[in-house]
Amino acid sequence: MLLSNTTDSLTGGVPLSVDFDSPVDYLVFIFQISFATTAVLIAGPVVITILVTRSLRLQNRFIFMLNTSICDTLVGFSVYYLGLFDVQEGYPSRNSTYYMLPSLLGVNILTFLFAQFDRYFAVCHPFIYTRFITRRVVISANVYCWFHAYIQSILLNFLPLSKSIQLHVFSIVAFQVIVFTKVVMTIKLYVIARYQLDRDPPSAERDNNKESLRIIIFVVISFLVLWCPSFVNIFLRLIIGRGMTFRNEATNLFAIMARFSAVCTPSVYLWGSPALREAMVRTVWGRVCPRCKRR
Repeated sequence: MLLSNTTDSLTGGVPLSVDFDSPVDYLVFIFQISFATTAVLIAGPVVITILVTRSLRLQNRFIFMLNTSICDTLVGFSVYYLGLFDVQEGYPSRNSTYYMLPSLLGVNILTFLFAQFDRYFAVCHPFIYTRFITRRVVISANVYCWFHAYIQSILLNFLPLSKSIQLHVFSIVAFQVIVFTKVVMTIKLYVIARYQLDRDPPSAERDNNKESLRIIIFVVISFLVLWCPSFVNIFLRLIIGRGMTFRNEATNLFAIMARFSAVCTPSVYLWGSPALREAMVRTVWGRVCPRCKRR
């Protein structure tokens, strides 16, 4: 079922997201530009830093950071379309991308889940982790996140209506299971970071594990807080026919909150990882602004 994708423009082009009839319209438009630019300028350098820094690429946890940061960078670029033009994803769609751009958030959801299990086995079962969780396994898990999210989006668009509805309902149930699993894993990782690691003797490995657990805990909590309102609203609209509706993606408060994770997540990475900050200053901002490198 290929969803309808109509446009109200008489010229056939995609109109802007606001009419500029009031000061609020100007504020919305400026906010979307600022938000998109901020996401690209924060997440993009994280991607470049990890790619060009070998010591970071060799650590599995930074592979997960790289995957989510690539998504966040693309989310930032997507806002230049979703936020500046009259776009409505879902049904009835209007100038939509057939879920291709919103699916970036789905990639992040799965990546965070795999990252949580990665940190759990790295800290609690280091021998199993060293033997079985190889670099190839981690990269394959990240590739699967992209494959799963976009195959599902393609199927939703091209399956018959009845099958598409069944798949959509199944995806909602699966998402609930994923969210529940993420909450349980977050609590478990917090307990490990709070009590188990404190009993270990001081070492570089213990500090590294505490840092990685702290980052993934903060990232997952912020992601769930920002994303869940949008999911609840979608759930209410699909299941009981009630929920808030918006003119387009630019004025959809819940969608904006979900996309705001593209700024929040790489910011947490930089806050929680001194190695990433130092590498970014050296490889990215140090070249753009030599004074930053000297500092």
